[in-house]
Amino acid sequence: MEKTPKRYLITTALPYANGPLHIGHLAGVYVPADIYVRYLRGKGREVLLIGGSDEHGVPIAIRAREEGVSPKEIIDRYHELIKHSFKDFGISFDIYSRTSNPTHYALSQEFFTTLYRKGVFVEQESEQYYDPEAKQFLADRYIVGTCPHCGNEKAYGDQCEKCGTSLNATDLINPKSRLSGAAPQLRATKHWFLPLEQYQAWLEQWILKDHQEWKPNVYGQCKSWLDLGLHPRAVTRDLDWGVPVPLPNAEGKVLYVWFDAPIGYISATKELTPDWEKFWKDEDTKLVHFIGKDNIVFHCIVFPTMLKAHGDYILPDNVPANEFMNLEGDKISTSGNWAVWLHEYLEEFPGQQDVLRYMLTANMPETKDNDFTWREFQSRNNSELVAVLGNFVNRALVLCHKYFEGKVPSPEALLEEDRAVLEMVHAQRKLIEEAIESYHFRDALREYMQVARVGNKYLADMEPWKLWGANPARVASIIYVSLQVTAALCVLGRPFLPFSTDRLEAMARLPKALWDDDLTGILKPGHELGQAELLFARIEDATIERQIAKLQAAKQANEAKGNKPDFPPQKDLIDFETFEALDLRVGRILTAERVPKANKLLKFTVDTGIDRRTIVSGVAEHFAPEELVGKQVSVVMNLKPKVIRGVESQGMLIFAQDADGKLVVVAPNREVADGAGIG
Repeated sequence: MEKTPKRYLITTALPYANGPLHIGHLAGVYVPADIYVRYLRGKGREVLLIGGSDEHGVPIAIRAREEGVSPKEIIDRYHELIKHSFKDFGISFDIYSRTSNPTHYALSQEFFTTLYRKGVFVEQESEQYYDPEAKQFLADRYIVGTCPHCGNEKAYGDQCEKCGTSLNATDLINPKSRLSGAAPQLRATKHWFLPLEQYQAWLEQWILKDHQEWKPNVYGQCKSWLDLGLHPRAVTRDLDWGVPVPLPNAEGKVLYVWFDAPIGYISATKELTPDWEKFWKDEDTKLVHFIGKDNIVFHCIVFPTMLKAHGDYILPDNVPANEFMNLEGDKISTSGNWAVWLHEYLEEFPGQQDVLRYMLTANMPETKDNDFTWREFQSRNNSELVAVLGNFVNRALVLCHKYFEGKVPSPEALLEEDRAVLEMVHAQRKLIEEAIESYHFRDALREYMQVARVGNKYLADMEPWKLWGANPARVASIIYVSLQVTAALCVLGRPFLPFSTDRLEAMARLPKALWDDDLTGILKPGHELGQAELLFARIEDATIERQIAKLQAAKQANEAKGNKPDFPPQKDLIDFETFEALDLRVGRILTAERVPKANKLLKFTVDTGIDRRTIVSGVAEHFAPEELVGKQVSVVMNLKPKVIRGVESQGMLIFAQDADGKLVVVAPNREVADGAGIG
């Protein structure tokens, strides 16, 4: 049996302080972390929730240049906005810090110095682009040029956002500096590297063997990185914004943001409490990182390697990363204003934080990308929160006031159906608990709502309003049972719906109760309730239509700026006989793995309905292998075999590319037989 930790340290990814929060941030990281921490507090556990703003790195420096202000002005503005948005939304941080504070600078430099003195780093000199007019080395995002793959003339030095291809700055055709417009020059510069390859064997043991319980999307991405083989990673950059490298020969160099940012978890804990070391250095602490999928490699491979190399710190027990939340069928775009911004939601839906929390939890992208739509938001509120949970607790309280002057009645001998409902509460608590502790928050919420559904059905079946005249003693038992379920809903709902359960607690004048208390005996006979109020209000069509119109206006404004999808022109016409010669069928991916020493290639085994064949496709930058296993795809069957990186590819898989350059699987909209023809 797993030993219960003495304490828990929960961290959340540090959002860049260069813009506001949106629902993608919340669903990916902060709502699941808050549910977990509130649950642990309800269990009476010692736990800290640590967060903060990431205030270094190129995106902040770029935004400052674009606005003609200092990076300090940018981070001060957005740190305060983010911090207050989190607070108003109920993300219950014990501290929300920032990486620009003196404690963080000192600890980051101390951490670097410890690794430097231990001889962990490798010093390397390499050629990097330098702007002769701005007189500084250029980070990848400071360089633009023509993508060698798709011809996009606005590709960045690290990625082409049109075709999605990862790039090196030296890959660009006709590169130019974003600072001055000058053609950059390659010049030698020295940096310090973390030799990840020296920790490969240890990471394989620690992740692949010791942590097989990690979520499949996390474990699979880590395995893919390890299978490709690890390489040294720079921990310093030539920038004028960041934590200065604490060495005498490192003027103009700062710690790379991925190196200093996770140290922010430690510095924030140190800022919070003088007992910070027991949370970071005591093996009886359980450390859990809540992050989005784009941060998996940093929190599962890079940061643990840093901690291991340092030697004084514990390692994470789990990293339950979520996938991405899309919006109305499209990828969230901050530059295109295609987002639901948290600070705007809080202004436009006052007092309805829990409605958004509920929607994001019920539709949480735990193992695959999910979609937020305003119509579903409305439907879940009206048909679930209002009609199920709110309806039950309101009826229970109102009936108690109607028949027993607002005082909990004494039950007579409980019948089998009464005891079944009370036993259900304890059974559901166990299911909710198991789901939360395994980071399945959608399942946990569903089991919680089942308590309200059973309570609703119980009241509807018992019909106490019909029994009052003939059998008031029986009504007393029914109302007693219903009130115990109401109290249990309050305690069990705190992780998910903190604002609503606070109001319910006040309405019921509920005594303080913890998760493990007797949830079916909280309200004693004679306990006086407060006045009943509606927990949730219906959301009308007009409200939702305003939000949809707002998104459409953002899309139109973005397109008016010339940001329409830029797809390649139509190819030359072909005749029908040429098309008919293609053998297009539906297949199913049975296995997927990376091709060694090829960053862009995945090797698939595909069931085509008539055989099983190997197909190689250049989609590794868009999909983790495990994402595609089991999916149906479109296959070009009669393409001549071709050897790619030593693997014979016997066909082609068809993918579509969206306006952001992201690939999506082209497949039937419902399951069909493998081998079904397309035409």
